[in-house]
Amino acid sequence: MADQNVPPHRPHTPGGHTPGYEVPAAPYGPPPVSRGPQWVGPEGLGRQAFHQPAGTGLPHLDDDGDGRDRVGRRRALVALGGTAAVVAGGAALAMSPQVRGLFGDAAAGDATGATVTDGTPARPSGQQPSTVRTYTEQNESYMGSRAGAALKKNSPSGGRTFSGPADAAARTPVTVKTVLAKDPVRHLASRATFGATPKVLADIRRMGIDAWVRRQLDPEKIAPSPAELKLAELPTLALSSQQVRDQREQLNERGAQPEKEMVDGTLARQIWSERQLYEVMVDFWNDFLHVAADFDGGEAYRNSFDRDVVRKHAMGSYPDMLVAANKHPALLLYLNQNDSRADTVNENLARENLELYSVGVDGGYTEKDVRQAALLQTGRGVDDGRYVFRHDRHYRGKVKILGFSHPNDSTDPKKADQVIDAYITYIALHPSTARYVARSLATRFVSDTPPKSLVDRLAQIYTVNKGSVKPLLMSLFSSSEFWAAVGQKVRRPMEYLVATYRTLGVGPQAGPGFRQGDSKRTAFAQGLRQIHDKLRELGQYPMGQPTPDGYPDVYVAWTSAGTMVNGWNEAADLIAGNRTQFTYTRPEKLVARPPATAGAYVDALAQRLVHQKLSTRERNLILGVAGVSATARVDATFDGAIAAVARAILASPQHHLR
Repeated sequence: MADQNVPPHRPHTPGGHTPGYEVPAAPYGPPPVSRGPQWVGPEGLGRQAFHQPAGTGLPHLDDDGDGRDRVGRRRALVALGGTAAVVAGGAALAMSPQVRGLFGDAAAGDATGATVTDGTPARPSGQQPSTVRTYTEQNESYMGSRAGAALKKNSPSGGRTFSGPADAAARTPVTVKTVLAKDPVRHLASRATFGATPKVLADIRRMGIDAWVRRQLDPEKIAPSPAELKLAELPTLALSSQQVRDQREQLNERGAQPEKEMVDGTLARQIWSERQLYEVMVDFWNDFLHVAADFDGGEAYRNSFDRDVVRKHAMGSYPDMLVAANKHPALLLYLNQNDSRADTVNENLARENLELYSVGVDGGYTEKDVRQAALLQTGRGVDDGRYVFRHDRHYRGKVKILGFSHPNDSTDPKKADQVIDAYITYIALHPSTARYVARSLATRFVSDTPPKSLVDRLAQIYTVNKGSVKPLLMSLFSSSEFWAAVGQKVRRPMEYLVATYRTLGVGPQAGPGFRQGDSKRTAFAQGLRQIHDKLRELGQYPMGQPTPDGYPDVYVAWTSAGTMVNGWNEAADLIAGNRTQFTYTRPEKLVARPPATAGAYVDALAQRLVHQKLSTRERNLILGVAGVSATARVDATFDGAIAAVARAILASPQHHLR
């Protein structure tokens, strides 16, 4: 990943100081000649090499650099120097067996010793990872606020698993105070899809909760919707990374942008696909195992990552997904793994594999684990657009990471690469990963403050089923905590907008008022790009977070009056049918047989748009928008105010909550 496209490390403590990142008192001169292996840490390659007297083995690692001339995403942690190795003119001088192991020479090394990867006084190996974390834990950091404390009061203290979703729905009382209707069908449709629609609600009632959930858990058996068939109008979606690279000039001439078409296609699926639970899980994993759409290289590789890693495994196995991700060019380039070699070790991917993609920042690993993982993963990279394992760049020697121990001494490239796969599988199945995935999943589907009882049970299900996704979801939907959590999630900006398209019944075909202004793209493609651009304005779009931590999944992170008003304005445009690339139901046609009185009409329109009645107070506020009383007689256009009334209903808490 190009350095300029990666935001700098964000401070996590008051005053902007981050433990472990000490600023030297004296400035340094020009960077010295590199001697021996160098470590590329949180903000790039270091500026100073530290020397150690002869005869003492490999030197201790130490922090260095003054933050100027940064090479990578993080400041350099260390440069190993002194008598360890001097590489000049193609000759390696004074190499000990340990050092030859670091350079991948014949003799294997041992990275488990204290002097090799034992951290520094400011960043010791036993230091709590939370004090040297790269990113704040998105959800927990926001929920530490007063608002978060208030939400915890609504979180049930315990729960249980029933025989199935329908049994759990029938036997779970909803005791929290909420404006949402305590209707299990509406609740399921709001959480397991990107927004309830009359069709989804009718399907659940007709099929039954259990059958509907089972059908959603087998998305490959659900036929593609007409809109999904129209995705052929986004020509780069079907291209492999190699095809994108080979056709770069032709794509540029046509104005095709693969990384943007991927986002456009994702939005189309969220709005119109019948495989709604699958799309919700794709979005979940794209936040959990996050690779930004707009990184330098994303135009060639990000669509393949979405298709061949996330979508392939979204309903399958998370360990399989993480292994596949760690051999995909998108992740390897995004986190600089292509630059990591035994003599210049880049720790970015190794750190995020632990901090963000598996065990979590407090999952039990130390700085020593990060550095040994970084050594183990050296040699993986990208060549001519394809994954490669360069054995000549790979560190050979014993490693021990979070209980994973391996001699890592094979001279066979295939076997050496398999050791890395074994390590990735190990951390993906680690008990801390089970808990981290469980908590993230419960946060997405249940509550911003998920009950410990549910997290514990989901973590056990994850472990027993070796990271399989479907048992996790079935257990979640069979839990009392899920059905008791009505009204405990607020839609993020993207979720609000997608739900608005869905509930208004916007269609993917061009409307009668459409005029072709772009000869290179169809109406469908143009309309999707406009949705994409609007979501950029709102601050959230698929795979849009530039940093590897993904978007926060709690409402406190998204409380912005400006964002809400912008979303309401987009709802007004949709009600008016202003995006002529799509088709719309005229607002006076949303209710098939509009009642003759204003109050009854508002009730019927609320039932159509937010799938429940409003409170008397809310209904009166909306009647005030139209300037009429509940008993006033109105026509189908609400005497010309129907658009304003519909927009007000879509601004209600009932539409913002899910």
